Amino acid sequence: MVLEGRTAIVYGGGGAVGGAAARAFGRAGAQVFVVGRSAPGLETVVHDITAAGGNAHWNTLDARDATAVERHAAQVAESASGVDVAFNAIGVAHVQGVPLEGLSLDEFALPVDTYIRSSFTIARAVAPHMVRRRRGVVLSLTTPASRMVGPGFLGHSVACAGVEAFSRHLAGELGASGVRSVCVRSHAIPQTLPRGSHAGPVFATEARRLGLTVDQMLEGAATGTVLKRLPTLDDLCATLTFLASDGAAAISGVVVNMSGLVLD
Repeated sequence: MVLEGRTAIVYGGGGAVGGAAARAFGRAGAQVFVVGRSAPGLETVVHDITAAGGNAHWNTLDARDATAVERHAAQVAESASGVDVAFNAIGVAHVQGVPLEGLSLDEFALPVDTYIRSSFTIARAVAPHMVRRRRGVVLSLTTPASRMVGPGFLGHSVACAGVEAFSRHLAGELGASGVRSVCVRSHAIPQTLPRGSHAGPVFATEARRLGLTVDQMLEGAATGTVLKRLPTLDDLCATLTFLASDGAAAISGVVVNMSGLVLD
């Protein structure tokens, strides 16, 4: 198991993406700590991991709360002798499909503040524990909106671009101490929608604006990729597990593009 003996914290670990990643890290041998704002989802993920023979724990916290995140990371590092992997999988329902003239400052700022603030608070909390042992990786997640232009997703685009920039710079901040930072850029993952992803209402609003069903909109998105398909949760989890492992020891400061779009 490629993560045997490692400790992973998954922020937003009760959600569709975070839960899948936590289960994958558990299957790969990591001791997993899942955190988020809602206990039921976290409890389910921990139950699944432990029922499969893994080691997992949960706590409720808001990833934007620097004090809470730092306190939790310190507790994990003390109980598990360190932190090896931190994955930011939090999600927030936000406005898309509204052009600039109809977008309020608060609607624009919500995804920008949420995703960039949480990236900073998580990195600040886990970095000292990784630097101390000269190993570890901070994993982030974005979408192709970081590189795309078009009406209706201004806040989301700026948020994704900001997270990618933060992840790249973080690699430079921590690289000399043996700590890596990698961002994964994924396209829409249809499997997350029936699992309660925040993307569900966002996609529904955009599909209505286009006069399509969500399935039709996602089919069109798949057709627009070079592989003519969208990524699956298994694809994402395999990528994250590899990036968290020693097999990716020389990978840092990059955005791993698994969107199926040629954007760079």
